[in-house]
Amino acid sequence: MTLAISPEQREALARWLDHLRALDGKAAHTLAAYGRDVTGFLAFLAEHRGGTEGVAMLTSLPQTDLRAWMAAERNRGQSARSLARALSAVKSFIGWLADREGAEATATLSARGPKFRRKLPRPLTEDAARAVITEIGDHAAEDWIGARDSAVVTLLYGCGLRISEALSLTGADLPLPEVLRITGKGGKQRIVPTLPVTREAVARYAALCPHPLTRSEPLFRGAQGGALNPRLVQRAMEQIRARMGLPATATPHALRHSFATHLLSAGGDLRAIQELLGHASLSTTQTYTAVDAARLMEVYEKAHPRA
Repeated sequence: MTLAISPEQREALARWLDHLRALDGKAAHTLAAYGRDVTGFLAFLAEHRGGTEGVAMLTSLPQTDLRAWMAAERNRGQSARSLARALSAVKSFIGWLADREGAEATATLSARGPKFRRKLPRPLTEDAARAVITEIGDHAAEDWIGARDSAVVTLLYGCGLRISEALSLTGADLPLPEVLRITGKGGKQRIVPTLPVTREAVARYAALCPHPLTRSEPLFRGAQGGALNPRLVQRAMEQIRARMGLPATATPHALRHSFATHLLSAGGDLRAIQELLGHASLSTTQTYTAVDAARLMEVYEKAHPRA
């Protein structure tokens, strides 16, 4: 597909990705997705317009070209959500080009993406979350593995960590402090307090773990001593889900959703929750207000059934 793109466009794309990597701290997988999205767009343009061109024309593209690209993407099965993400990458690239070229790209950048309904997070109830933490290790092959799984899910629910963040902890984080410094998406750091129950769960695992937990090595280990594969945590959640009769949405990430939703229900400040979760945008955190309202209506309707 890159063969259909002019050398000038390929060079501009590479420079834009370097810019995002150096200045915005974008994660590698995010940059790879942006590169694929913009590459696909440029290749479409070359075919749609009948030949490769330079970068100057990109800042003055008519919206008809953008709409033609979006229509082609939908026709090949691209979801509205994925297309909206791709359009965001394309507009970011064009905006960066316009700044560099001193061009006015307002018309192009005002193109609207497809509408889609954001999926609401599906948290567990407070009782279910506690039961998962208490029972997830009950059927483990060894006590230390059960303690490990319990410690990981306690971090997800007790601190609102992503599974990748929990598994990035090292022996240097022992004993678990009252405040953790977590490096999240895009290399952004945040401060997360730890509850006594979380510190106790990690301490119990560390005491039982048969592998040396050196400062530079991963804190959570697999059976053979290597870094714990996140798939094993997911499998443990699948097993406890089956035993407890929980829905398929009860995943490790659902514990992070539960952390945020339960904090909000208890009167937590939305801005504070945003900081704890490491969300770049408050609008992402505001999704939990919709979850809280939906749960409130569910309780209301059960308490006051319609005649």
